[in-house]
Formats: sequence, structure tokens, C-alpha cells
Amino acid sequence: MISNQILQNTVDGLKAIARMELSVVDVDGKVIASTAEELDRCAQTARAFAESPADSQEVQGNQFFKIYDEQQLEYILIAGGAGENVYLLGKMAAFQLQNLLVAYKERFDKDNFIKNLLLDNLLLVDIYSRAKKLHIPADADRVVLIVENGNRDSNALELVRSAFVGNSRDFVTAVDENSIIVVKDLSESDENREIEKTAAAIIRCLENGGISDNRVAYGTVIHEIKEVSRSYKEAKMALDVGKIFFDERTIIAYSELGIGRLIYQLPIPLCKMFIHEIFGGKSPDDFDEETLVTISKFFENSLNVSETSRQLFIHRNTLVYRLDKLQKSTGLDLRVFEDAITFKIALMVVKYMKYMETYEF
Repeated sequence: MISNQILQNTVDGLKAIARMELSVVDVDGKVIASTAEELDRCAQTARAFAESPADSQEVQGNQFFKIYDEQQLEYILIAGGAGENVYLLGKMAAFQLQNLLVAYKERFDKDNFIKNLLLDNLLLVDIYSRAKKLHIPADADRVVLIVENGNRDSNALELVRSAFVGNSRDFVTAVDENSIIVVKDLSESDENREIEKTAAAIIRCLENGGISDNRVAYGTVIHEIKEVSRSYKEAKMALDVGKIFFDERTIIAYSELGIGRLIYQLPIPLCKMFIHEIFGGKSPDDFDEETLVTISKFFENSLNVSETSRQLFIHRNTLVYRLDKLQKSTGLDLRVFEDAITFKIALMVVKYMKYMETYEF
């Protein structure tokens, strides 16, 4: 259904072009949109006209037109004034509103289909039959992107939609109030580059609209319409996992999650058991800031002692001393690959546990 605001914007635009007053009334005689108060007094006359067999009629010096949704009468358009010019202009305005009604109904049908597709609410046979009816290609390369706005701005959805106006193969919708979903049709040969460009364009569009604190996550590329829900689930996981392990990034792909994807699916009791077995009653993030910075930089440099000491502006022996001290307190020597992996995973597990505790609270 077309919103009252869109109808008002439309009649305002038509008035500016045709230079005549217009009013849209529903079948119960309620004014939906109007450019002149004097036409609002014709609302009850419009109600009587709705019950007549005529599709257009001159009543009380004004032109009345019926606007249908398929075979169902939806609105009455009143054009102020009499005469042939007013009739023709009113007829054109009614035709414009009729097409607008059809376009919005098709958009609503497509939006409803995409939502059910994302949520996996359709049978396989229904997916293909409805896609065909709505003229949506079944076999095409697509990816699902989820846009999350930290401020939950109500204008975000329309801003993102405006970025995809004119492209009938892309779909922008929402299944909850927290995020916006884009089902993007991929046409370029370099699909990863196209996805990154799209994600960056979405964030730029929102920021230009005065909306900050945005994050975009996306799933893997799918080749059939029945797989859209899979890419959506992957994008959701990428959004959640990205907040935990890649919080500094505004764009994150499911394929980039690495071991974080596995940790995210672990039950909390199992995580606690793992940390206790490795560190006893301690936690790997209980170390002082100097030790944590040293560990982080050591991992960044792929366990290279010389490069790490250079970047930390400390002597090589100082770094060795810190690593030896860490080994005594934890039993793990970060210069040994297996121990380093264990410690790295432990840090990620603790980060995941803390995030989940905050989320549950």
C-alpha cells in the first residue's frame, strides 16, 4: 500500500506541473492527500461517486476519477475545476496515480517474497514459481549484505534504498528493526571487488545522510535464488563475529572470519573448561598492559623476535626476558608454534566469553 506521505508528495508534484488543485479520497470518504482545503469538502460527494457505475464524472464543478487496484476500487481523485482541459489533466493525474499504485504493489510483493526467502519460509517449488511470477531471475550470482546502524536511525532504510534506485535486480529490505538487508545482483567479473565497492558505497551513502556508526557484513556468493537464505545466515554470523574479533573494521566478509567462526559456535561452559585447563584459575587477559602489548606485537610479526623487539623499541634480550617470564607463569612458550597457537586461541575465547556476557546482560 502507498503511504499517505507519498500520495501527498505526488499530488503536490502534479499540482506544480498541471497547475490545478487535486485531492485523493478513499472509498469511505476520508481525505488521504490534498492540495486545497476547498476540495476536502467534496469528500462525501466522492463517497457517493464511489458507489456509482461511472469511472469518471463531473460533480459540483469538479472532475472525479476512480483509481483501481486491479479490480478493487482504491481511491477517488478529485480535480478542481470543470472543462475539457481539467478533465484531460485530471485523467492524466489519475493514470499517474494508477501506475504508482501498481508499482508499489509489485514492490510490496517482491519485498514480501525476499523477506520470506531470507527467513527460509518458502518451499522449494514456491521459490521458483513466485520468482517467475515476479520476473526475478532464478539463476544469477548474488550476495547478501547486512547493514547495521548503531544508532538505529529510522531514515537508514530509505537512504540505503535510494542508493539502489533504478536497479531492479537488487533488493533492499528489513526483517527486523536492527538491520537492513541488501540482496545484491553481481554482474562484474571480479565479484569480490564489486561487493567491497557496494559495501563502501552503502556506508558512504549513510554517512552523507548524517548517519554514523555503520557496519556492513556479507556472506558468500550464491548462484541460485534458493541459496539466498544461506548467504543471509552467513552475513548474520559475519556481523556478530566481526563485532567480537574485528571490532575495528566497518566491512567484514564471512570468508574472512577464520577461526573466530568456530569459536563463536562453542558453548560457554566448554570455553570456560578450556581456559581453566590451560591457565588454571587465571585468565590470559589478566596480564599487565606491557605484557599484553608484547604478546600482540609478537603475534603481528609472526613470532619473529628481532622484528618485534625493533617495533617495540626494546633490546632483543628484553623481549626474550619477557617471553621467558610469560612461559614461567603460564607454561606456554610463545616462540614454539603450538604454544603460540594455544595462547592465541585462548585470547580469542576469552574475548568471545566477555562479549557474550555483555550481550546476555
